[in-house]
Amino acid sequence: MKLIMKKLPIIILALLAASNLIAAVETGAAAPAFTLTDTTGAEHSLSDFKGKYVVLEWTNHGCPFVLKHYKEGHMQALQKKMTEQGVVWLIVNSNAPGKQGHVSPQEGQKQIADKGMHATAMLLDTDGKVGRAYDARVTPHMYLIDPAGKLVYQGAIDSVRSTNSSDIQAAENYVLSAYLALKAGNPVENATTKPYGCGIKY
Repeated sequence: MKLIMKKLPIIILALLAASNLIAAVETGAAAPAFTLTDTTGAEHSLSDFKGKYVVLEWTNHGCPFVLKHYKEGHMQALQKKMTEQGVVWLIVNSNAPGKQGHVSPQEGQKQIADKGMHATAMLLDTDGKVGRAYDARVTPHMYLIDPAGKLVYQGAIDSVRSTNSSDIQAAENYVLSAYLALKAGNPVENATTKPYGCGIKY
């Protein structure tokens, strides 16, 4: 009994570590349906984009992990590259009103303009229902949905867990890798990865 009690903290830590890799939506399952309003007041439903690849990018522009990808234009370049190929790129803000990271429609529009974003839309998930449905935990937390509406990638944006833009060049971008693999008819090598970033403020 004493031995079990001594090992209990280790067992708990191991279970917690494992739980970080377990997502609410299994990769390969149907992506949860949603309808959200964007910063212009227009509504977007996931079902509107059936037949297209869809990227979901959870964001918070006060987060250094997000800024890593935006401050030198890397995220914007990826958005442009993929949307020019017909991919729908939806930025999602699930930070609650009154909490750091939340934006009004006007503030969201200013971010889009100031950062030179090339996303399809910025969606405001004010009550956090969509974020919770996808188990979005951090910013940036990334998802790729295939034309059939299946979740084919979820997790980190890339392979280097840092806030340094200088690390991006040597990193593997998991979102782009998943998309290119599927377009070539190949399986996704890393279909689920552990996300890194700042916690979403639900």
